[in-house]
Amino acid sequence: MTKLLVDSLKCEYRFNPLGIDVKKPRISWKMQSDLRGTLQKAYRIQVVVGRDDFMEMLWDTGIVYTDESIQIEYGGPDLTPRTRYFYRIKVWDNFDRESSWSTTSWWETGLLDTSEWKAKWITPSTEQLDPLSEPTFLLRKGFNVKKEIISARIYGTGVGLYELFLNGERVGDDLLSPGWTSYHKRLQYQTYDVTDLLTEGSNVVGIVLADGWYKGTLSFEDKRHVYGDRRAALLQLYVTYSDGSEEMIVTDTTWKASTGPILYSEIYNGETYDARREIGGWSLPNFDDHNWKGTIIQDLPFSNLVAQENWPTRVTEVIKPVDAFITPAGDTVIDMGQNMVGRVRFKVSAKEGTRIVLKHAEVLDKEGNIYFGNLGKAEQKIEYFTKGEDVETYAPHFTYQGFRYVKIEGYPGQENGLPLENFFGEVIHSDMELTGEFECSNPIINQLQKNIVWGQRGNFLDLPTDCPQRNERLGWTGDAQVFIDTALFNYHGGPFFTKWLRDLKADQLPDGNVPIVIPAVVAGVGSAAWGDAATIIPWTVYQNYGDKRLLSEQYESMKAWVEYIRKQGKSEYLWNTGFHFGDWLALDAKENSFVGATPKDFIATVFYAYSTRILRDTAEVLEKSDDVQEYCVLLEKIIAQFNDEFVSPSGRLVSPTQTAHVIALMFDLVDGKAKERTAYELNELIIQNNYHLTTGFVGTPYLCLALSKGGYHETAVKLLLQEKFPSWLYAVNKGATTIWEHWDSIKEDGSFWSDQMNSFNHYAYGSIGNWMYQNVAGLSKDKAVPAYKRIRIEPKFAGIELTHAKAAFESMYGRILSSWRLSHEEVEMEVEIPPNTTADILLPYADLSDVLESGKLLIDSMDIITYFESKEGVRLTVGSGTYHFKYRNMRGLKPTYSEETRLIDLLDQKEAMKVLDKYAPGITKPPGIFAMKSQTLIALADFPESNLTGDMVRALIEELNKIEWELVK
Repeated sequence: MTKLLVDSLKCEYRFNPLGIDVKKPRISWKMQSDLRGTLQKAYRIQVVVGRDDFMEMLWDTGIVYTDESIQIEYGGPDLTPRTRYFYRIKVWDNFDRESSWSTTSWWETGLLDTSEWKAKWITPSTEQLDPLSEPTFLLRKGFNVKKEIISARIYGTGVGLYELFLNGERVGDDLLSPGWTSYHKRLQYQTYDVTDLLTEGSNVVGIVLADGWYKGTLSFEDKRHVYGDRRAALLQLYVTYSDGSEEMIVTDTTWKASTGPILYSEIYNGETYDARREIGGWSLPNFDDHNWKGTIIQDLPFSNLVAQENWPTRVTEVIKPVDAFITPAGDTVIDMGQNMVGRVRFKVSAKEGTRIVLKHAEVLDKEGNIYFGNLGKAEQKIEYFTKGEDVETYAPHFTYQGFRYVKIEGYPGQENGLPLENFFGEVIHSDMELTGEFECSNPIINQLQKNIVWGQRGNFLDLPTDCPQRNERLGWTGDAQVFIDTALFNYHGGPFFTKWLRDLKADQLPDGNVPIVIPAVVAGVGSAAWGDAATIIPWTVYQNYGDKRLLSEQYESMKAWVEYIRKQGKSEYLWNTGFHFGDWLALDAKENSFVGATPKDFIATVFYAYSTRILRDTAEVLEKSDDVQEYCVLLEKIIAQFNDEFVSPSGRLVSPTQTAHVIALMFDLVDGKAKERTAYELNELIIQNNYHLTTGFVGTPYLCLALSKGGYHETAVKLLLQEKFPSWLYAVNKGATTIWEHWDSIKEDGSFWSDQMNSFNHYAYGSIGNWMYQNVAGLSKDKAVPAYKRIRIEPKFAGIELTHAKAAFESMYGRILSSWRLSHEEVEMEVEIPPNTTADILLPYADLSDVLESGKLLIDSMDIITYFESKEGVRLTVGSGTYHFKYRNMRGLKPTYSEETRLIDLLDQKEAMKVLDKYAPGITKPPGIFAMKSQTLIALADFPESNLTGDMVRALIEELNKIEWELVK
């Protein structure tokens, strides 16, 4: 019996979300089918309220004939606060099959409206407890549960950070709540199901309050009290009894306050904990709190409160140290084996008052000593004083560190060796769903991919930070936008970027200018490629998840940014004024400068065009026809002005930098002969630099993409495989386990780049991942159809070093796989396409009559929608299913071009003339050509006296490839 199933039901990107404020939540699902080519023909959704028996229907769509299966908006009666809604789905497919009902899922609303808040913001009495004191505050409230309960929910938040306790138990496993938002405009609250923590009779709810981002030290400017100088808490606990009655416990002046064992806690500097000052049973019933202080109402708003939007921050993995050693300086250090972000948990038995200190750092210096120089003013220090009772266990509460190495001081017996089994590295970040996989035949590239993922984990802690260790850790817009494609492949970023984009919109200035960091806590606005996060990120989220609502929500922000740029330049169609970071940290920068050689107005105008293109496309998606027309005209004029200003009549760019050529190609600012010349000259710039890059933050993310797009994929692969400085693999070979901020954060001699700006966990250059997934493994989306509804599988082969690559991605529709393997004789490809999607596939260099699919000739397959031969190979379109392709490798394993194998890519004059006479009889031969390189063949078509056509060029390249392989053999 054939099977058609509906599973993976999600509401607002989540499985069974608790406490959401979305009034028309969106539902998505995936299908499972044992038949190839399965498409959804219709769906039916049923929603009930309060109970899951589906007897009294709240909303029933009936049979809806459509292939849409993601982002389906709830269309029933208005939702009510604090209510659970159950839903189920069935579908019909193109084989006239009807699925059974899916398993039941649910969502539960939060308070939905600020008017639902009955609690008061409270803080300890300022007359009894210094509001500016460093120790964290403890707040407690006792109450009685009078009868049998059926449910209980806490809705709570705090400024700055808080943890909840109920009857002595920690509530939930979230950390650093409520996260970091633009607090004056948006403050998240969290919802907790505490039904199982309550007992009939006496109960106690407790809150611990710390400074966090709200009032602690922020940024390299050492700002304090950015949002306020008083901690405060807000909580409502609803208890629902079995008889249907309800009781509410809220924060008010009946709560009691004290300080506890956390004497100091700061995001950058760490935490001091004195276990001797623990107050046993403080959140348990029957605790005597008569000596505790009173509380007062704090005048804080409710209008900025929103339900939790982002993935919660949690411990997502625990790793054990791999080594402990004594440094040449005499320090005792443990090595986690991985540059990570989070905290160390340790166990200890020691006499009362023993002071244990942990100092965290990323690397060792060339002498083997632990290196703190790049931390700036961030101490990253943990102090713990023992209480002297049995085995004590501790991990900090309201801080986090970026580190691989930890200097240990005061641990009992450490002079005889540390007991590594007593130390644990707890990895902390936003608990995003892992969606991407990549691997290939080169183990160093596989380590690079691991470094990219670890860099994302470490810097996606409630917002996309630039670094997790020094006194910065800010949401830099430029870093986020260049990494967004890679980020959304590796992890599901829907909730993460929804939350952050709302902060961007909230902090955007009235004139449309976008601050350089979000939340906006430092000065500086308006830089090209940084402020463009306002357009690039919502558009990329839409492309990945089909999130039209977010696109609509951010549209005015996107438009405001483009209009801000439009008003800046001396010409309406150029951006040639104001401050810009330029190609930040590029290697072609002048001495003692962070800014690369590419002119800032060149970069600014390119991104002006790019954001305008995105805005035009967004307007088209949102059916804003007037704006489509307006921004189409604006884009055309920007491109025309760019070419007048920055491109010579013969097609040469005015800026001879790699970055200038990369971004002009990548964002389609040049066309025709100028485009061909730009691609050719970019390739030559790489070759002339001995296959090394010189690009910075602006050029690097697009470098390999532009090369592959321009027809020079082999050069892109060569750059990826480059192991000498500067390169991605240079850092890997230096022992990096995350991505560095600088190409030479550690120099060849073991010394460091300047302490002023030297993070060893800085994900921007990890954006190479996007090219690896799309071009090497060949997995990408059709940009005209969002959310991978139409998939592209188009790997590019190059180099004997890469004989296998695989990428897998868990899309909104299901798992996509592109995997290939080469030998001298054969190409094997495996492709997996989820139901309700289709895919366009390229089998590179294949001959149609030669291709086998699952052991049968492709031309005999009934499951292939279309197929045809092209100059690149065999192109075909398929529906869902798993496909196994095999065909002869007509090219063998073709080496990449390098100095060592230069002969491989050369032909003598006799062979060159023979090939030209065969494929282009009568052609005018350019004088002085004694040898011919394959990468210059395209350029021959531009030789003034030549009559070489594009078809001739393609034939020449194919023939040249065959002759090259014969030379290798």
